[in-house]
Amino acid sequence: MTIAITGATGALGSLVVDALLRTEAPETLVAVVRDEAKAAPLAERGVQVRVADYTDPAALRTAFTGVDKVLLVSSPEVGQRFPQHKNVIEAAQAAGVAHLVYTSLTKATTSAHALAPEHKATEELLATSDLATTVLRNNWYHENYAANVDQARETGALVAAAGTGKVAGAARRDYADAAAVVLTTAGHEGKVYELTGDTAYDYDALAAALGEVAGREVRYQPATVDEVRAGLVGAGLDEGTAGFVATLDANIAEGMLAEVDPTLVQLIGRPTTPLVEALKG
Repeated sequence: MTIAITGATGALGSLVVDALLRTEAPETLVAVVRDEAKAAPLAERGVQVRVADYTDPAALRTAFTGVDKVLLVSSPEVGQRFPQHKNVIEAAQAAGVAHLVYTSLTKATTSAHALAPEHKATEELLATSDLATTVLRNNWYHENYAANVDQARETGALVAAAGTGKVAGAARRDYADAAAVVLTTAGHEGKVYELTGDTAYDYDALAAALGEVAGREVRYQPATVDEVRAGLVGAGLDEGTAGFVATLDANIAEGMLAEVDPTLVQLIGRPTTPLVEALKG
């Protein structure tokens, strides 16, 4: 069995490759990457490296030749995700791939979350494809907050418009280990898995975790969406990006990432990584 991982040098994809190498022979793994030089360490470990961008259907078809399973790690390019995912799905079909696993977003087909539409469209396309599929609906990554550590250390504050909303997040390696299990064990075809951490934390708890990592007391300072947007613009972000980031806070305030599901723990066979541990890196 040959398994291809797209985005194999990215933050999530590289962890999936590491997880797969614990049980699979390196020559059975295909790292699909944009930058071959960046993948040199994988090649040194015996992993096949094939170059293909999500925007290049022909290169994707070549990359998937002889592959049995593909992990489609969702594109990082918000706004361009669906056409890029479509290229991957169609290339996998053309290459005769048997099973495609996709990293989606929690409750993607029913959520009003700002990131949901492109995931919803991708899931709908997968449902009409000829591929056997598994959808991994990942909740938030703890590491999404790593960038807050330095600011928290400087200011002692976590300013956000998340209200009293909670996040059922987990570490990237938790989601990566789950993907590796799905790719290497039987019985996952046709399944949609809601993957979350084993607890949900609010922003008071997040501030405390940031404080523990930063080495000082940090307090959560609730703000309005408009206040967060204005602060981000003042820090140099364009209006569109600032508005989008502030909307993600509002989505949390509305409870869109709060629901805890046991499936991730069941797949990986252990508790998910604590927030502080993930923030420490």
